[in-house]
Amino acid sequence: MTRAAGWVIVVTTTIALWLAPLAQAQDWPQWRGPNRDAKVTGFQAPATWPKELTQKWKLTVGDGVATPALVGDKLYVFARQNGNEIIRCLNAATGEVLWHDENPAEAPTGNSAPFPGPRSSPTVGEGKLITLGVRGELICYEAASGKKLWAKNDFAGNVPRFFTSASPIIADGQCLAQLGGAMKGAIVSYDLNSGDEKWRWTGDGTAYASPMMLTVEGQPFVVTLTEKSVVAISPVDQKVVWSVPYSAQRGGYNAATPIIDSNIVIFSGSGRGTKAVKFEKKDGQLAPTELWSNSEISVQFDTPVLKDGLLYGFTATENLFCLSATDGKTMWTTPRMEGGGGRSGYGSIVDCGPVLMALTPAANLMVFEPSDKELKPLANYKVADSETHAYPVVSRNRIFIKDKNDVILWTIE
Repeated sequence: MTRAAGWVIVVTTTIALWLAPLAQAQDWPQWRGPNRDAKVTGFQAPATWPKELTQKWKLTVGDGVATPALVGDKLYVFARQNGNEIIRCLNAATGEVLWHDENPAEAPTGNSAPFPGPRSSPTVGEGKLITLGVRGELICYEAASGKKLWAKNDFAGNVPRFFTSASPIIADGQCLAQLGGAMKGAIVSYDLNSGDEKWRWTGDGTAYASPMMLTVEGQPFVVTLTEKSVVAISPVDQKVVWSVPYSAQRGGYNAATPIIDSNIVIFSGSGRGTKAVKFEKKDGQLAPTELWSNSEISVQFDTPVLKDGLLYGFTATENLFCLSATDGKTMWTTPRMEGGGGRSGYGSIVDCGPVLMALTPAANLMVFEPSDKELKPLANYKVADSETHAYPVVSRNRIFIKDKNDVILWTIE
């Protein structure tokens, strides 16, 4: 897959070619940014990092761990408040609410009760906005006005044990979503304008990871972690072209999004280590080859970021690590990060170009230099008063933070 500003789907009689949607350099329109790879473009690090960040505004929006979406001068925040799942469109500069929509939704129960708000990040593209609630309701809006265009809940009452978490994709007039639960799941593509179903694959139950697109010699594939496997599926005929058994171990979860680097897929899960597979075509057929496997490093809820041939992430026990993406060798690890929080396996890292930023559940934002030798911290900031599980959204000198109930804009000055 090329590092384009975004991707589109071009459908012919034999093939659908997925490339990326156009986005401005400062936008963060979906899960893990424009290309779903946690890379920030256009960021310029200050010559000297300030002692503190400057808070511009703070708004209470309700509970939720969904990362906001930033498109132009608008910030879209999805949260739970007063028994409703609420999507808000904010003025990114001021925090002013431009429009909002409320939908009654039963909160998660059981062990998920401490996280009653949405997990899935809103997705913006082609003038539309998609939300996916904790009980699997998929809603499409006009992004500018908030007009509700359609809603789907094809798997009502059937969600993963810890409720819906995968974030949808928008491309070329379609919405792609991973829906359902552990016993009955599906990847479904809907017409973006009408909500009509285009196709679905029902080969396994749904876990918590978000799907990605892989392109091999011009042919597209959907790559995702399911309840029991890692799979690559052709969106043309919904056939599985590659599958590896991958059930989470020791009470873990298949929650990390696969990482795509050209024709290489890197994936990791609780207790299963981290692996890399290269996809090529031989005699017209897809021919995957395992490049490496690292049994020492496993993630749980964190998805590592790939930068200059190195993988940076948090292990299931919240050790910060660096792996070689060439051979899987562990370059370095740290002890459990100070202030990492009371829950294991959480944390988010974004590639901001000259630096990386790591956000822990305890709302500690650490800025550090990319290095295969050791952790080289540059600055540390406390960015919220409650837990932070959403990604930091970095745009120019702005950092948007979603904590348990609020969204906050900080600036680097």
